[in-house]
Amino acid sequence: MTDERDADRHEFSSGQGVDADYEEFTLDPPELSVDPTTVDPVDSRVLTDELDRRNVASDEVDVEQLIDVGLSYMGINRFEEATETFERAARFAEEDSLEAQEAWTNKGVAHAELQEYDRAIGAYEEALRIDDDSEHAATAETNLAYALWEFGRHEQALEHAERAVEIDPRFAQAWYNRGFFLVERGLAEDAVNCFDNAIRLGFRDAEVLEEKARALEEAGEHEQAEEVADRAEELRRETEAELVEEHAGGGPMGGQGDGPAGGRRGGPMGGQGGRQGDGRRGDRESSERELQGEGPEGF
Repeated sequence: MTDERDADRHEFSSGQGVDADYEEFTLDPPELSVDPTTVDPVDSRVLTDELDRRNVASDEVDVEQLIDVGLSYMGINRFEEATETFERAARFAEEDSLEAQEAWTNKGVAHAELQEYDRAIGAYEEALRIDDDSEHAATAETNLAYALWEFGRHEQALEHAERAVEIDPRFAQAWYNRGFFLVERGLAEDAVNCFDNAIRLGFRDAEVLEEKARALEEAGEHEQAEEVADRAEELRRETEAELVEEHAGGGPMGGQGDGPAGGRRGGPMGGQGGRQGDGRRGDRESSERELQGEGPEGF
């Protein structure tokens, strides 16, 4: 006896089948090409960065605009977000390009603002690995010198400060840092020449005069040291009066220049970052977009 269910069974089409290279559907997550030996296992950004590379083509990302976003974060003291933005810019930039170097340099500045000097050092070293004689190299070198000093690696700090001056002899901040390190090494007369160079190049504020006075004192030029110290104090009072007047008039409070001021006195300066003019080197003293960083006085 035939089963009625067999008689009523529907005959399905056998279809066209599938190609040999058909990839079956799965709900499993994709395998990501991350080498676990090269990443921090607790770094939550690894997955985000890997998905960025998988889902967003490098030519679809405006790296310069991404750097601008990072600089905007710096301008409002959101340094952690800035480090992430600059790192993303570096990853999307063409490998070993000037844009990548610029992003790494600014990433170092952001880390220094957070007092993460070991990570700042790593960022500056990566920038210099790309090109140690480019338009961003002097900035990376003097910032590296500052970070090394804060990290306790004082001898290396002087080496990189001297390298910054060699790359760009018109970089006032580099001359200042070199002068500071020379005073610390007991080379006061050479330090005075460095501070004079910084002043001639437009770096005229109380901090550089105070450090010059200290160098003159160390060199035994007590009378001249006292005169320079008096000028430094006079200039500081003038600056403070200008800030009070600016605040009373409704203007924004700030330090020197256009960025956030640094903190402690009596040390080298770091945090030289930002875009150089139109995104290239330009005039370091006249750039309106230079950032000040976590340094004794900023710049």
